[in-house]
Amino acid sequence: MSNAHSSSQNEDLTALAGRITRPLVLVGLMGVGKSTIGRRLANALGRDFVDADEEIERAADRSVSEIFEAHGEAYFRDGERRVIARLMEEGHGVIATGGGAFVDAETRALVLEQGLAIWLDCDLDTLVERTSRKNTRPLLKTGDPRQILRDLKEKRSAAYAQAQIHVVTDEGPHEATVARILQELAAWQ
Repeated sequence: MSNAHSSSQNEDLTALAGRITRPLVLVGLMGVGKSTIGRRLANALGRDFVDADEEIERAADRSVSEIFEAHGEAYFRDGERRVIARLMEEGHGVIATGGGAFVDAETRALVLEQGLAIWLDCDLDTLVERTSRKNTRPLLKTGDPRQILRDLKEKRSAAYAQAQIHVVTDEGPHEATVARILQELAAWQ
């Protein structure tokens, strides 16, 4: 790649970043790459990145799994909603949410009103493979992970489809997914 081409790309990214006036909020099922892609997207745009689950764990001084076990999903979702509202109010550049956050009607309305929701999506086989790498997903501890993910995908897709932008991730390099998001953002803006 020539320096002129690289310089032009950097100018385009800088211009795009300057047009984005609200937080980019990554939504989608566990395993689609919200945190990994989010960090790279924030870096490409010169913005900060925050993971809502990490912020919840920091605020509660407990893991997401421990919160689920001790208090249940409804309690967790209530705290999650408050943390996401705070993160958006603080004006973070890119926010990765937990898989169920955008399914909550209040959280979804907040994100759609004050942020720009980006639905990261992928096929079931990819989800199963990616989520099998960690044993920290409370919803997958209650049965067959493939069936649970299939059910969650079916149940949550209508909510995720309300996001302003939809990008399918795959097994390709993360930079390719970031490039697709940037293309969608440029078209949306």
